[in-house]
Amino acid sequence: MATPVVHTRKRGNPNWGRPIPCAPALATEFELQVMRLKLTAEMYASSRELHIWCQQNRNRIYVPEWLLKKWGIPVDAIFSGAA
Repeated sequence: MATPVVHTRKRGNPNWGRPIPCAPALATEFELQVMRLKLTAEMYASSRELHIWCQQNRNRIYVPEWLLKKWGIPVDAIFSGAA
């Protein structure tokens, strides 16, 4: 007669003591808009569509400061973002 194979269940967290892996970096809304418009970094300042989008979203979404300065778009420093 054959002996039955006993499967023991491993208990506990197998990742105990290991460092938590870094989360993948996600694209910002500005970067997504640039990808939608198919722009390169050299084309940012000359894009009319990006300029309009940045004016509309300057207080809500991150827009590079150098681009805002180049276009002369003011940003509300005390803007809370609450509607």
